[in-house]
Amino acid sequence: MTVIKINAMTVPEDGGDELAKRFAARAGAVDNQDGFEGFELLRPTDDRRQWLVVTRWRDESAFEAWVNSPAFSHGHAGADRPAAHGGPVAVSSELWSYEVAEGSPGESGQSKSR
Repeated sequence: MTVIKINAMTVPEDGGDELAKRFAARAGAVDNQDGFEGFELLRPTDDRRQWLVVTRWRDESAFEAWVNSPAFSHGHAGADRPAAHGGPVAVSSELWSYEVAEGSPGESGQSKSR
């Protein structure tokens, strides 16, 4: 069953552009991980400071395998440094976990009868 992992990161007002830049620089880094189904970085459009990193995984074990992989360690290196020196842009983060309870097929490439 597909699981959704959301990293809700609180980012300072002037840190959003840097966060987006860093994610763009690592675009595709997780794409070939077994069980990975998709990624989105969501920028707030109101006065919130929480950016959401939304990933979809085949199952919990696929997500855990990625978290324990060298690729994850590499992508999160420097967490002990200040943001100005390559450390985290976010001042805090929280991991939320969900599974899909209900949904629609969306854009699956299948033609729809009318």
